[in-house]
Amino acid sequence: MSSSAEAPAFDPWRPSFVADPYPAYAELRERGRAHWFEPSRQWLIPRHADVGALLRDRRLGRTYLHRFGHEEFGRTAPPPEHEPFHTLNDHGMLDLEPPDHTRLRRLVSKAFTPRTVEALVPTIQRLAEELVDSLVAAGGGDLIETVAEPLPVAVIAEMLGIPPADRPALRPWSADICGMYELSPGEDTARRAVRASIEFSAYLRELIEARRTAPGDDLISGLIAAHDEGDRLTEQEMISTCVLLLNAGHEATVNTTGNGWWALFRHPEQLARLRADPDALLPTAVDELLRYDTPLQLFERWVLEDIEVGGTVIPRGSEVALLFGSANRDPARFDRPDTLDLSRTDNPHISFGAGIHYCLGAPLARLELIASFGALLRKAPGLRLVKEPERGTNFVIRGLRELRVEL
Repeated sequence: MSSSAEAPAFDPWRPSFVADPYPAYAELRERGRAHWFEPSRQWLIPRHADVGALLRDRRLGRTYLHRFGHEEFGRTAPPPEHEPFHTLNDHGMLDLEPPDHTRLRRLVSKAFTPRTVEALVPTIQRLAEELVDSLVAAGGGDLIETVAEPLPVAVIAEMLGIPPADRPALRPWSADICGMYELSPGEDTARRAVRASIEFSAYLRELIEARRTAPGDDLISGLIAAHDEGDRLTEQEMISTCVLLLNAGHEATVNTTGNGWWALFRHPEQLARLRADPDALLPTAVDELLRYDTPLQLFERWVLEDIEVGGTVIPRGSEVALLFGSANRDPARFDRPDTLDLSRTDNPHISFGAGIHYCLGAPLARLELIASFGALLRKAPGLRLVKEPERGTNFVIRGLRELRVEL
């Protein structure tokens, strides 16, 4: 059944656990390498070495449908009323396996070459400074709403060629769709995700049509051109790719900004170090903030062939939950893992994943974080917390709902 008794401390629906899951993770790591969690019917994998190895293991997949039908795999097909969400989700490269994943990733990676990302630096810098200027002019406000959210949404919308007037709808659509990535989402969550999937898909279908007749210098036009040149890419794959890029392209940055500033306010000595020498410290600081309180706490994989983890056989048809938050605090891999150390250089955190699904936008996310933290450190040196932040209820994609600051 399990390498240990069921883990009672792990409770992703309890607000106190979501606020601080790290003590429970320490207990899980201590007690073994694989734990059966009955409420979500998954195997929890808490240690860094195992999480890293399973992310690269081709006996696991983000989907099983490239090899098995639902019944053959011992699973039930999703309810028909959820179909718009699954159509959108299942055609994005995060939920595809080779050869479809390889084909899509090759096309999209053309937009994320080092040269392309480097060319975005002036735009990212300008946007970050404008947002911070507005916060400073107002004397403070909600850091999530004024800086953390608008910056990555603007950058990815710019890359996709989404007109500025249409951008306010993107974040709410994204939030509703991402609700389905939580453990055991309820019917309300599913209804919101289905509605957002239908609306977002319809919007992108129109935008793709407009780009066919009047192409621009953007990723959607590039995908259309690639399709016309013979790279097989269905319209659904194009739509799903755009949605994935928006969701993945800003969730990590938004939540790392919020979680990161909250960590800095709780570690004033580290914040003082960063303020004293931001240019030298920011590159390692951003990775340390990603490690210390990662925005993506858990990543799910299907077991396509029997595997063994620490003496526990996990059979085909099972689902594993790779605990990124726990792996990033594993003392077997990190020196003083519960200490925030902004100059940490030995830092193989897995906040961006590993293997074939490693985050394509990781270099872009780092640039955005360096730009926004840098602008805030320079332009708002006296930034301080007004009150304890309001935390979101989600566990898998974990962040703050609000972070009120003043100058």
